[in-house]
Amino acid sequence: MNPISLAQIIDSVQDLPSLPAIVMELLNHVDNDNLDMQELTHKVSLDLALTAKTLRYANSPYYGAMIKVTTVQQAISLLGLNTVKQIVITAALSGCFPENNCKGFSHKDFWRHSNAVAIAAKILAKRLNLNTDVAFTAGLLHDIGALVLATSYTSAYEAVLLQRLEQPSTQFEVEKQLLEIDHAAIGEALAVQWNFSDTMIKAIAGHHQPDKPGLGFLATIIHVADGIAHALGVTTTPDLAPPEVSGQSWESLGLDEESFSQILAEAAAAFKKLQQDIEV
Repeated sequence: MNPISLAQIIDSVQDLPSLPAIVMELLNHVDNDNLDMQELTHKVSLDLALTAKTLRYANSPYYGAMIKVTTVQQAISLLGLNTVKQIVITAALSGCFPENNCKGFSHKDFWRHSNAVAIAAKILAKRLNLNTDVAFTAGLLHDIGALVLATSYTSAYEAVLLQRLEQPSTQFEVEKQLLEIDHAAIGEALAVQWNFSDTMIKAIAGHHQPDKPGLGFLATIIHVADGIAHALGVTTTPDLAPPEVSGQSWESLGLDEESFSQILAEAAAAFKKLQQDIEV
């Protein structure tokens, strides 16, 4: 199989659909608590599809609204700005990449895993008194490179997924073996193309190799959250070789068996509720 070059990836990334302007703004200011609520309401309301998806999420039992949410302004008032940020980003990304016929790739499983990592990352960030919104968003986006492969390199990705079932190697390892590139590097290219923050780019690029110098602490959080999500077993796809969690990352987060059990239980409960309420 011919390897895939970074130049090819960049070209294919440029052909992918652009995110709505409001989503780009949220991704670039996810850690900004001073985002103007009226401006956010106005911009979301200009996008019919985004408004519909936002209201659908806001009305799910998961977010606990006591009355029926009928406007974006109501959603922000009832749920809070940070929650609506997450809803808007989730809703937009879920419609950005269309379903395709990539054998072995399940969009539903992909979103289950992405949401599980986001939930675990948020829990870890809260325990460490770090920005939970940034952690949640990075967790949601960490495997976005896999969507590029499934969308733009379907045949090559099918071969990766098939071989992963036939040998005890992680998907990351099989990608590098067959394609000479991996979904983390592809995700990094997409994050750069979409002008994500440097912190987000590094977290996506390094979530399988967080011990590399210069990646930042968010990459460590996403790496451990990824391991937690695999431990939860939220997908229907066989996981013969889940990625190992770096001991250095584990120690840097100050985790022990007791705290891990607590985080695992909390993440499982949160994901179960999310799955029941909005069917991820």
